[in-house]
Amino acid sequence: MNAPTFLDRDVRADFPGLVTKDGDPWHYLDTAATAQKPRQVIEAMTRALGEDYATVHRGVYSRSADMTLAYESARRRIATFIGGREDEIVFTRGATEAINLVAKTWGRANLKAGDRILLSQLEHHSNIVPWQMLAEDVGAQIDVVPLTDDHQIDLDAAEAMLTQQHRIVAFAHVSNVLGSVLNASRAAAMAHKVGAKLLLDGCQAVPHMPVDVAALGCDFYVFSAHKLYGPTGIGALWARSEILLDMPAWEGGGAMIDRVTFEKTTYGHGPQRFEAGTPAITEAIAFAAAADYVREVGLVTMHEAESNLVVRLRRELTAMNDVTVYGPADSAGIVSFTIDDIHPHDLGTILDEANIAIRAGHHCAQPLMDYLGVPATARASFGLYSTDEDITALLEGIARTRRIFGKG
Repeated sequence: MNAPTFLDRDVRADFPGLVTKDGDPWHYLDTAATAQKPRQVIEAMTRALGEDYATVHRGVYSRSADMTLAYESARRRIATFIGGREDEIVFTRGATEAINLVAKTWGRANLKAGDRILLSQLEHHSNIVPWQMLAEDVGAQIDVVPLTDDHQIDLDAAEAMLTQQHRIVAFAHVSNVLGSVLNASRAAAMAHKVGAKLLLDGCQAVPHMPVDVAALGCDFYVFSAHKLYGPTGIGALWARSEILLDMPAWEGGGAMIDRVTFEKTTYGHGPQRFEAGTPAITEAIAFAAAADYVREVGLVTMHEAESNLVVRLRRELTAMNDVTVYGPADSAGIVSFTIDDIHPHDLGTILDEANIAIRAGHHCAQPLMDYLGVPATARASFGLYSTDEDITALLEGIARTRRIFGKG
């Protein structure tokens, strides 16, 4: 096995999910959908669910106090992971909920009829639908930035489109289909020049490259734990502290209050104001364990290794006359493609017979599929455990699929 050797060890050995039930290698090329989990994350969550378990923020007994410290330590470690402060991190159910939170709190408080929202052609549905709902509620309008020839957000076009009526710009930091990396600092400067805020969907960025929200200059940053080798059901919203302080409460319930009477309720301060109810305690602890794991392995070296895999796969695919490859040459860990006369779903099904897992479909980006003129693409996406052998298996699987379809 041509295994990745970060930290002078075979990191694939940390991931129990990378083998089949028969003990054979599983060529997992769907990390952009959800990443496999290392033992360190699994063990952290198991401990939190077991011998360490208690509620947080409520109990006066020692284990509850210890769990509260662990939960808030997780918030601090997630903040540090992206260059923020712990009072700027709100735990959510994922990036989708984080974007909805911004749209339904900051958005409703700051947008009115006639205001404008700027999105791009490559956005995930989660960074389109909440803004559509907001626009319908307040009477705002949505503008859509086209892509460049190599499938990146066209920031020259965006700059020409921006007006004083724009209140929010919401872009993917890295496209979940194309792997294209946004020049986020330029996007932030452009948005701020007209008085707009910038929200970045960082789901595909944080697993592949170092992120420093202060350096990027954005106002909101969202991401999900499960794409960062952590658990499902939890993610984070980072927002500038001064913005977060002015955002109205969203969901009502326990934990987010200061005092409740039947006449009036006053709300808590800081991130807790947006975390109604008992939080995802064990998930937050495992989320932080995942961030710690990735930090230990090293995002710079991870990105370099994944980039080498992208280069090889794109080279092999573009050499095939019946294959179209999408996205820029320097995509971040993602390669999307189509094969003439073979539907991506058929390709994915046949590859599965050889223990090769890819994503096939519209990837929750139907407007992008319309833009590309295809109903779906096949997508291979890499993680820190991906190897050249995974690519070799994929290429052999494509050759087999061709033969089955009489294209060999």
